[in-house]
Amino acid sequence: MRSSTPDVAEFARLDFDRDRRTGFGETVYAPGKTPEQLVSIFAAFRRRGKAVLATRVSPEQAEKLSPLLAETSYDPVSRTIASTWRTRRARPRVMGKVAVLAAGTADLPAAEEAAKTVEFFGGTVSRFYDVGIAGLHRLLSVVKDVRKADVVIAAAGMEGALPSVVAGLVPSPVIALPTSVGYGCGAGGFAAVLSMLNSCAEGVTVVNIDNGFGAAIAACRMLRAH
Repeated sequence: MRSSTPDVAEFARLDFDRDRRTGFGETVYAPGKTPEQLVSIFAAFRRRGKAVLATRVSPEQAEKLSPLLAETSYDPVSRTIASTWRTRRARPRVMGKVAVLAAGTADLPAAEEAAKTVEFFGGTVSRFYDVGIAGLHRLLSVVKDVRKADVVIAAAGMEGALPSVVAGLVPSPVIALPTSVGYGCGAGGFAAVLSMLNSCAEGVTVVNIDNGFGAAIAACRMLRAH
């Protein structure tokens, strides 16, 4: 890593003990941070021997970071960077399986952010993509496998109906992940989130628009509560 990177104490107060308190370490939100700041943050966690995950990393940030950050992995779909170095204390594994569903290909950034986050914190993920209700047969063809999951995350834009349909077919908790995908009056996911909040299906929990990370942490907490 470059020695010219700024001292992390100049711009951030990192929470190195969050994993001890909550079981999940601090995750870095990349927007608004310079590549040099991100390098300093990752370096601080590495010195402590702690794993770290960054979300919403833009391709431009990743391109600048790649020669500076060793032992990290960038995923362009989920826009995440995860440390790959060995930690002094192993992250507690989340016991259980999470099914991540996406209504369409356009929902993959949010769905993959959820999937990659669950995997980072040690959970097992099964992916079921392009299973939106416009072609209900696609969902019904995989529902037996979806039912095997302990928690389901269902990502959808447009009218946001996928989580309601899923919740009527599976016994596990369903976390609705509205996405900003859709035309005009979809209002950047506002129609989807309102539809999910008004679901008549039981056991649906709703997170904010495009908040795959939040959906993943909610799923992991549910698994750890078993």
